[in-house]
Amino acid sequence: MTSFEDSLLYIDGRFVPAKSGKKYPNIGPTTGEVIGYAADGSTEDMDAAIAAARRAFDGSTWSTDRELRLKVLTQFREGLHANRERIKAMAMAEAGSPVGCLAGPQCDAPISFVDFVLETLRTFAFERELPVANTMGVPSRRLVWKEAAGVVGAITPWNVPLQINLAKCFPALAAGCTVILKPAPETPWLATVLAEIADKTDMPPGVFNVITSAMPAAVGEQLVVDPRVDMISFTGSTGVGRRIMAVASEQVKKVFLELGGKSAFIVLDDADFERVIPTSAFFVLYHAGQGCASFTRLLVPRARYEEAIGMLKTAFEAFPYTDPTSEHQIMGPLISERQRERVLGYVKIGQEEGARLVTGGGVPEGLKGFYVQPTVFADVHNGMRIAQEEIFGPVLVVIPHDGDDDAVRIANDSIFGLSGGVASASNKRALAVARRIRTGTYSVNGGNYFAADTPFGGYKQSGIGREMGIEGFEEYLQTKSVAIPA
Repeated sequence: MTSFEDSLLYIDGRFVPAKSGKKYPNIGPTTGEVIGYAADGSTEDMDAAIAAARRAFDGSTWSTDRELRLKVLTQFREGLHANRERIKAMAMAEAGSPVGCLAGPQCDAPISFVDFVLETLRTFAFERELPVANTMGVPSRRLVWKEAAGVVGAITPWNVPLQINLAKCFPALAAGCTVILKPAPETPWLATVLAEIADKTDMPPGVFNVITSAMPAAVGEQLVVDPRVDMISFTGSTGVGRRIMAVASEQVKKVFLELGGKSAFIVLDDADFERVIPTSAFFVLYHAGQGCASFTRLLVPRARYEEAIGMLKTAFEAFPYTDPTSEHQIMGPLISERQRERVLGYVKIGQEEGARLVTGGGVPEGLKGFYVQPTVFADVHNGMRIAQEEIFGPVLVVIPHDGDDDAVRIANDSIFGLSGGVASASNKRALAVARRIRTGTYSVNGGNYFAADTPFGGYKQSGIGREMGIEGFEEYLQTKSVAIPA
């Protein structure tokens, strides 16, 4: 395995150890062994990072100099491409990404997505003028200015760390914000590598800061509470998102939240079962199901329910996941022993609720690392916990439906509204279903919405706001309206 140097914090344009001198071990999910160490930042370190970001925003031209930002972020882009192979090695080592995921969200896709942000920065209308208005007898020209939101605290998860780190930090920086990135403790290096790249650009000190910590709750809450931080951009669990929203409300602080999901994939009665049903394995086993938008509920016509279960059993039991170095594999281990125990706990809950364990549900023999077998539950109704709660593992629950209306009802019967999909022989019929589903993203007959210019986010308790696309860029802006006499 590729070796990596122990990582440091990045504060005010310098790499520094934690003030306490502490480090914590980085555990490789594929082996369960220590692969290196990361600086264990404390609230004292976070205070220094917030102060640096505040000074950089208030005291430099970063927020107002579009040409400077274009220059620096173009250098950043070049650094990403130069470090591509190193980033891939990190994704495999600390995120447990199989090689088959590296061309997608674990490396190549997010690196390519920064081009869209750079083009947006080049062309975005930060100022526009409205027609003269004569309200209350005062003829006035009106100007609308888009200005950087300020200091942004970016709090990111461990599942696709590079993609989410870049999806937050690059648009925020392009918009003119300064950033403190606090990654998940399980994946520190895919954040600190961005600091290494930034450090080789002409970025002013304090514009970008990275704080890694083994105890994320304290430093994360500090970001939310500190009045010097203007905005929080968070991706993670709905429970933590609720806490962030509650704490931020004390200051009416701007928040972006991308939270959990329990997305339903609907198979209509005219779909090509032989083609569609086995692809459900891909949807839920990609990166071992550690995706907020994974299709973890499969809704199939009741008349063909057992036929679908048989197809799924065959597909899941044949799915390869034992060699993460194979470019043909897309399922690897779970991120940690703690996450594996959580997933196995849900398998037990499903059995206790009366669901039928069709296949999987255990730990494969002879494999190091935090693997769980590809798992299918049948005889599931939508009121069960395994049908309502986000498991975040390679577990599919299969629910029967009695036609389009019933399928829509079941799919929408969730506190979440992040994603979903539908399969039908008719695009018109499938699109009619898509119109009725309360989610922020949706796939019709295999269409893939994941792209740099597609806004991503959810309805209901799946979050607030959008990431990526023009909407994602505008999350990091404030709007000012100015009037002068006509």
